[in-house]
Formats: sequence, structure tokens, C-alpha cells
Amino acid sequence: MRKEYDFSKAKANPYAKQLRKSITMQVSVEAIDYFKELAAKTGVPYQNLINLYLTQCAHERKVPEFV
Repeated sequence: MRKEYDFSKAKANPYAKQLRKSITMQVSVEAIDYFKELAAKTGVPYQNLINLYLTQCAHERKVPEFV
């Protein structure tokens, strides 16, 4: 292995914009059950489904309806 490497011609990390951050939050049982049912049907983990939905909402600039 070399002592030094030349990264001057290296490409940017294509995954840098997809970084995630762990958070803790309170979520209703109804919401969790919904995403778990959807996860069972799609084979996608429910946490990923929640993240996909929240990301979609952010891209579409959706505003929640307050009941």
C-alpha cells in the first residue's frame, strides 16, 4: 500500500446528497400501523417508507392540514 495517494482527479461522492440523520420522535400508533401494513405489501421496510413519504412531501412543499 502506498504512503500517499493522489485524489486530485477524484470524482465527487454521488451519495453525498442522500445523507440521513437519526432522530427520535413520537409517532401515532395509527401512522406506524399504516406504514407497517404498507411495508408488508411492498417488501420495503416501514422506516424507509416513512422517509420516502416525508421526502416527497418536502419536495412538493406540502403543508399539513391541522384538524
